[in-house]
Amino acid sequence: MTALPQGSAPGSTADEPAGAEVAPDPTQDTADTGTGTVGEAAVEVAEGEGTEDTEASGPGTADAAEPEHERADGGADPEAGLPEGAEAGGASETGGEGETGSETGTEADGETETGSEAGGESETGADGGDGSPGTGDAKAPELTEAAAELAAQRELRARIEQRKAEREAPIPAGTKLSGQAADLLAAVRAVESGEKSGTAFFAGPPPAPRRPAPGPAQDAAPARPRAPEPAQAPATSAETLASVRDVLTRGGAPEALAVRVASALGEQAAQRLGADPWQLLAVPGVRPEQADGFARALLGAECRPDDERRAAALVGWILEQAAAQGHTALAADDVRKALAARSVPDPDEAVQQAVAEGVVLVFQDGLAQESADVEDAEDAEDTEEAAEPAEPVEVLLGLDRYALAEESLADALARLFNSPVRDDGSVWPEGGELVRAVAASGLVAHTGGEAARAESAAVVTAAAAAGLRAAGAAHTADGQRRLAELTGPLAAFTVAGLLSGEGPGRDADGALALDVLVVQDATQLDVETAAVLVESLPDGCRLVLSGDPGVLGPAGAGRVFHDVLAARICPVVASRLPDPGPVGELVSGIGIGELNQVEAPGKEVVIVPVRDAGEAVHRCVQLLADSIPRAFAIPAEQAQVITVGHGGSAGTRALNAALKERLNPGPGRFGGFDPGDRIAYAQAPGRTVTGTVIGADAEGLRLDCSGTPVLVPKDRVESALRHGWALTAHQALGMRWPAVVAVLPGDAAQGLSRAWVYTAFGRAERHLSVVHGVDQALPRAVAEVLPAPRTTRLVPLLHGLLKPAE
Repeated sequence: MTALPQGSAPGSTADEPAGAEVAPDPTQDTADTGTGTVGEAAVEVAEGEGTEDTEASGPGTADAAEPEHERADGGADPEAGLPEGAEAGGASETGGEGETGSETGTEADGETETGSEAGGESETGADGGDGSPGTGDAKAPELTEAAAELAAQRELRARIEQRKAEREAPIPAGTKLSGQAADLLAAVRAVESGEKSGTAFFAGPPPAPRRPAPGPAQDAAPARPRAPEPAQAPATSAETLASVRDVLTRGGAPEALAVRVASALGEQAAQRLGADPWQLLAVPGVRPEQADGFARALLGAECRPDDERRAAALVGWILEQAAAQGHTALAADDVRKALAARSVPDPDEAVQQAVAEGVVLVFQDGLAQESADVEDAEDAEDTEEAAEPAEPVEVLLGLDRYALAEESLADALARLFNSPVRDDGSVWPEGGELVRAVAASGLVAHTGGEAARAESAAVVTAAAAAGLRAAGAAHTADGQRRLAELTGPLAAFTVAGLLSGEGPGRDADGALALDVLVVQDATQLDVETAAVLVESLPDGCRLVLSGDPGVLGPAGAGRVFHDVLAARICPVVASRLPDPGPVGELVSGIGIGELNQVEAPGKEVVIVPVRDAGEAVHRCVQLLADSIPRAFAIPAEQAQVITVGHGGSAGTRALNAALKERLNPGPGRFGGFDPGDRIAYAQAPGRTVTGTVIGADAEGLRLDCSGTPVLVPKDRVESALRHGWALTAHQALGMRWPAVVAVLPGDAAQGLSRAWVYTAFGRAERHLSVVHGVDQALPRAVAEVLPAPRTTRLVPLLHGLLKPAE
């Protein structure tokens, strides 16, 4: 299967009904069995189907006008809890309502790729690094203005060459960090290893030197990052909550926000808010307009749009919103534009102030990284063309958490790649291309569709046969189940489970006791999770990143799998296994931008045309409750509905309400849920599990998730739980079902993209029904609508450590 670019950023409009009304076609017969756009299979219809819309309103109603972004975590939408009137009277200071983060998304989406993400292309418009116009001319030309400008960049190239010279040496974890980040990491490791106590660092002595590789002595060995413990919210004192409530009341904000404020700002939350009201923006869900209203209530006449505190808080908020859309950094110009939209008088000064205060970090990665490639030009003409002035290097701004994660991840990947795995004495059994690549390299990338999962699973069994400690990890519990069917249950885990203590345990240095780790669904790794995972691997461990580049991207910041592919720093094995059956054939075509007709003699692909959203809901209920179980012997519990977003007249809310009424009616006595309800539980952003409600007690709601009992605490039921008969494509990532009903109402046309269609249709194993109301928007989305790019720094960081493959 041909690989695709990464999926749309989580939280973007790529998975959201756009609200565009499509006029019903009175000539269209809903009982039609026509081939439609997707395939030639006949439509399976239930007896008594009609055209009456009795279960949902059409797209022209007020319900359809409810735009709502899909949340990749599947939880309930966060509300700041502040009244809408909080920003009243200050429109001139806030830059207008309804701009809670869209400026960062639109500006970043409109950017062209910088040289740092170009994947190592050789033509960069710079000379070969020595200033000479060619390698074959005996006479040097005159020093042109362009050559003079390039000469001024030699010092920068020298720095790049110095970094490249260190590529071949083994790279101990963490040694490529610099400045405060390196000092902090060294201090943490020294404390963890017992070399020094935590109090030893308060006086400010330099961190203890770290050895580059583990040695025989264990007492001085620095401990690697430990697996994160399950998140436990620290208990907030009653005094803290009382003081926070007092400040919130004085600022006109609801007292119910106190717990979230204390969680975000700590025990000193009241003092911090009193000194800087715009710190309220650190609370998830709070918008700048609301923070401005809160600040005006506290500060009165002293509240000004040019307040340095406001500017610094807005810079951090803008970058947090960008991270929610998948970016680990933003171009400085985009940040300035976003600040100007928020009525900051001097955006440039605001950025400089935020940098000086340490709110954000400045990066200039990719300083003409590719210029050295020009010295390999074959003739003078090529070199003269390459001597054109290089484009200015883009300045990026980022938050330290993502900067440290990307630098740590790049360092750890380079460390594994440079490990001498060939000398470990293992004898691998005969295997395919992927097994041979893993036997010879410490870092391998593997691409392919669902069928390719068998290839990466075969690496685990081959490594075990070679006497190595091997394991596989998937994104979801469903992925773990499918992996265990190929490797055995003792070698299959989820990524979250592996990091939380499940599995092989830890060695004396705190690293995972593994020689080979295969990560399936690697496309869902955000940069922070990937950094923790890769840093937890010991020197000499082989890492296989296996994934399907065509699906939607991770919920968190970064595009780790795509960046590793783009960097070309390790072997990449592309699977040649096609996905089976008519559904596999259809999905494979979508992956290369083609919506082909497929032969479906067993009605594996069925197209159900509809005229409006109300009819889409009606047909969806019939398919799930009657047609699919009767025609394919697939019970409703094993069929899944996937739609474009949560809101709208055919979003997950409307569909789940109609499906509950048909399949499990009840009053919703447990927080809106009844025993027997299908649910979607967002354990973490981007990680959803499905299950069934079995009861409730004083501790919370009790679920059965594929045989595993799960307790959802009472305080998380409203925010983390939804009904689960219908999911969004982001929620469905990493899971598959025997039958899938993809609902595409007319008001969802603008929310479609190639990655969304590829992901939604690819969740079906045996049967796919498409409730089709978007007309030509579906083939147009498959052919033309690619995911929005994400701005990251991993590619140039990897190029600074490892040489791209030729």
